[in-house]
Amino acid sequence: MSQSQWKQMFLGAVCLALAAAIWGGVYVVSKVVLEVIPPFTLLILRFCIALVVLGAFTVARKERVAKKDYPLLMVIAFVGVTISIAAQFLGTKLSTAHMGALITSASPAFIAIFAVWILKERIHFKQAMGILLATIGVIIVIGVPDQADAQSSLAGNLILFVAAISWGLYTVLSKKATQRYSSLLVTTYVALFGIIFTSPLMFWELSVTSVSWQFGWDIWAGVLYIGMISTAGAFYLWNKGFELIPAGSGAGFFFVQPIVGAFLGWLLLHEHLGVGFFAGGAFIFLGVALSTLRTRESAKKKRETTVEHPLPHYNEKQG
Repeated sequence: MSQSQWKQMFLGAVCLALAAAIWGGVYVVSKVVLEVIPPFTLLILRFCIALVVLGAFTVARKERVAKKDYPLLMVIAFVGVTISIAAQFLGTKLSTAHMGALITSASPAFIAIFAVWILKERIHFKQAMGILLATIGVIIVIGVPDQADAQSSLAGNLILFVAAISWGLYTVLSKKATQRYSSLLVTTYVALFGIIFTSPLMFWELSVTSVSWQFGWDIWAGVLYIGMISTAGAFYLWNKGFELIPAGSGAGFFFVQPIVGAFLGWLLLHEHLGVGFFAGGAFIFLGVALSTLRTRESAKKKRETTVEHPLPHYNEKQG
């Protein structure tokens, strides 16, 4: 593998790991903010802030989107924001946070499936085994559902499953869009169309929910963090990461999220971490390493083949 290819792989891995880590950490912040701001309203606030941040950079770079590609960006926003994130909020509300974390962790499997279907990528054995190992790690970290989880709403669990599927589709469609445009431009339009499509849910929510807007500085600081860091920053990093590496190889980085979320829960909220956390974390990192190893091996074989056979085979009979 050439130095430029190694650099691209490394940068993509760093972007995906950072995005997943930010999303893992935001649960600590949102747990406080959601006590006073309802979920769909917070969703609109976070994407409005993200749009201001991302839009400023996009305008400065003077990037434009062709009219024929607007439908694709609209679909990406509708699937990723209006369906996936809204389903995650609603499903967790109807079910439990424990089941929400467990079910939505199925997203990497759907990323791999959609990558084969839409991007025509090949998912190799090591990549599949990497996703499987990481999934086992998540189950170990989160734990097996107890009796309280057994009483979770079936409708809530099904909605969470929709969130996992739609996030996989969002990721692959975003990668398709970044083959034509920069990650910054794609993320900016996702924020814009996401606000447009999700606003009706916010208006409905505010019509049935009483909200006092006299918040303390800590709540507004949390809103800014969620909007600027976990939305503008993390969404851009996620799309940028998949712009640089294959979707099948990058899917496993999603599993960094529960590890960071559990660690920060222990550090800041004094939640207990048992042996399962460290055992599950080992499975997750092993799975991520295995899924990305296949990409490096494929690139190396491709390079060796190119060096050994730089020109098409010459047939003397044809000469």
